Amino acid sequence: MPHSPSAKKRIRQYEKRRVRNKAVLKGIKKQVKATLEALEATDPAKLQEELKKAAKQLDKAASKKVIHKNQAARRKSQLARLANAKTAAAKA
Repeated sequence: MPHSPSAKKRIRQYEKRRVRNKAVLKGIKKQVKATLEALEATDPAKLQEELKKAAKQLDKAASKKVIHKNQAARRKSQLARLANAKTAAAKA
């Protein structure tokens, strides 16, 4: 257990951050799942809307340093690639 006041404060700060980061990660996970479900649906407008929401959440998490900016970029790119492949297949 910590003895100094500064060590006790650090523990309180880490716990706050852990809870906040966990909530942000859960939100990202839900939004990415919703985007993947929209991929299975036939509505391209809904897919674009979900993709936009996912990109926004990923960027927000990266700006708060919950995830690395390259991870956010990579995940957005993967989702966009899947969406483009789906729309191209629908057109063909």
